[in-house]
Amino acid sequence: MATGTTTETKNTTQETADRLSDVNERILEASRKAGNAYLDAYEKTLESVAEQQEKAAKQTDVEWISTVVGAQAKFTRDLTKVYVSAGRELLK
Repeated sequence: MATGTTTETKNTTQETADRLSDVNERILEASRKAGNAYLDAYEKTLESVAEQQEKAAKQTDVEWISTVVGAQAKFTRDLTKVYVSAGRELLK
C-alpha cells in the first residue's frame, strides 16, 4: 500500500512540475511579446523625434544650427538602432 502512495505522490509531484514549467513558458513568451511591443514603440517614437529634428535642420537658414541639429538627428537614429537591436537580442 505504501508503494501505491509513493507512486501517486511522485505522479502528483511530476504533474505539478509539468504545470509549473508550462506556466513559466507562457510567462516568458508573454514577456517577450511585451518587450518586443515596447521596443517597437520606442523605435517608432525616436524615429519620429529624428524626423522632427531633420525638419528643423532643413528649416533654418543658419548653417551651423542646421549642421548641429542634423547631426543630432543622425545620432538619435544611430543610438536607436543600437538600443533596439540590443534589446531584441536580449529577448531571444
